[in-house]
Amino acid sequence: MLRQGYHKSFSELFTLIHKWNALRDAGGPGSAIWQQKPLEEQHEKLDQLQHFLTRAEAAQRSGYYEEVYKNQFALAQYFKKLDDHWLSNHFYECCFQTAKKIKTDGGKKEAEAHANLAVVAEEHGQLEKAAEHYEAFYHLTVGRIWKDETGRTHNSLACENLWRIYTLLSDKMQENKEWQQAIKTLIKALDMAKEACDKKMEGEAAYRLGLAHISSGNPQIAMKSLTTYMEISKEFGDNVGLGKAYEAMAKALESQGKIVESIEYLENFIEVAKTSNLSQSLAETCICLGDIFNARGNYEKACQYFSQAYVTAVNFGEIPLIEEAQVHFGIAKAHRMMLAVSRHTEAADYVSMEYLLAWKKNRSDMFSDPANVASLASIEADSSKSFGNGENAETALKNSNDNEQMVPEEQFVTP
Repeated sequence: MLRQGYHKSFSELFTLIHKWNALRDAGGPGSAIWQQKPLEEQHEKLDQLQHFLTRAEAAQRSGYYEEVYKNQFALAQYFKKLDDHWLSNHFYECCFQTAKKIKTDGGKKEAEAHANLAVVAEEHGQLEKAAEHYEAFYHLTVGRIWKDETGRTHNSLACENLWRIYTLLSDKMQENKEWQQAIKTLIKALDMAKEACDKKMEGEAAYRLGLAHISSGNPQIAMKSLTTYMEISKEFGDNVGLGKAYEAMAKALESQGKIVESIEYLENFIEVAKTSNLSQSLAETCICLGDIFNARGNYEKACQYFSQAYVTAVNFGEIPLIEEAQVHFGIAKAHRMMLAVSRHTEAADYVSMEYLLAWKKNRSDMFSDPANVASLASIEADSSKSFGNGENAETALKNSNDNEQMVPEEQFVTP
C-alpha cells in the first residue's frame, strides 16, 4: 500500500489494527474478541481492507465521493456478513461522513447512511439515537420517490421504522410510568403509520395508544383509539385483534363504572373466539369475565366463566393458563360456598347447625352440590320433631335454600 502511494489507506488500516488489539486486550481472556486471531493475522480480511480502502482513496483524490461511498459501503456489508460488528459499524460511520460530501444526488446517500446508522444504534439498544437517525432519514425522503432493491419507497421505510422505534420508546416510558410522554410518543407512532398508509400498523398504534390512555387514568379518551383498532380488526377479519380490542374496551368501560357495557363487549368476543377456534383468547376472556363477576359478588356467574376457562385451557393444553384458571376457579368456588356457610351461621337454628356440622365432618362442597341434600334428609326429619310439627322446620330449610345459590355439579375435577 505504501509502495503504491496509498498513505491514507495504510494509516487507516494501521489505526484499525491498533484499535482492534486495544479492544481485545480490554475484553481479556474469555471474551468473544479474544477468541479471534489478531486482525493482522486474518489475511482474508486484510486483503479486503487493502482492496477497498485503496480504491476509496483513489476515488477521493479525484473527488468522486459516490465511488468512495460505494467502497466503504462494500466493506461495511462484508464485515456485517461475517458478524464482525465493530468493523462493519466503523465503515457505516465512514459512509455517513462521506455521504454528507455528495452534492449531486439530492441527499439520497445521506438518507441511506442515516438509515444504516439507525439500524446499528437499534442493535445496540440505543433507541433515542436510532430515533434521531430515522427522523433524519424520514425528513430527507419526504416527497422523494427513491426506492430500495425490493421496490419500497425510502419514505415508507422511514415511516415504518419510526413507528417501530416510537413504539419501543413508549414501552420503556410506560415501564417508568411516564404516561404523558409515552402518549405523545405513541401519537407520533400513529401519525407515522397513517403516513405509511399501513392500516395494520395504524391499528396496532391505536391499540397501544388506547392502553396508554387507560393506564394514565383517561379511559374515555382511550375509547376513540380502541374503536379505531376495533374497526381495522373487523376490516381485516383479524379476530385476535378484535378480541384484544374488546378486552381493552371492556377495561375502559369498567374503569368508568359502566359494567353492563363492559360485560357485553367481553361476551361478544367469547362468541367470536368460539367460532374462530381462538382457544387461548377464549380462556383469557372467560377469566376476565370471571374476575368482573367475582369482584362484584356474583360468584355463581364467576364460577361458570372460570370453569369454562379451565375446560378450554385443558383442551388447549396450555399449562400456565390451566393453573391460572384453577386458582381463579378455586377462589370463586370458595366465595360461593362461604355465602351459604355465612347464611347458615347467621340463621343459628337447628337445621343450619346440623348442615354446618355435616359439612365440617367431610369438608365437601355440600352447599353447592344437590346430591348432598338427599343425604341430609334425616336432619330435616329430626328437626321436624324438634319443632313439634314439620311446618316450621320445612320453612326454615326452604328459606335457607332460597338464600343459597345452587349450581350443577361440575363435569371435571375441581382445581
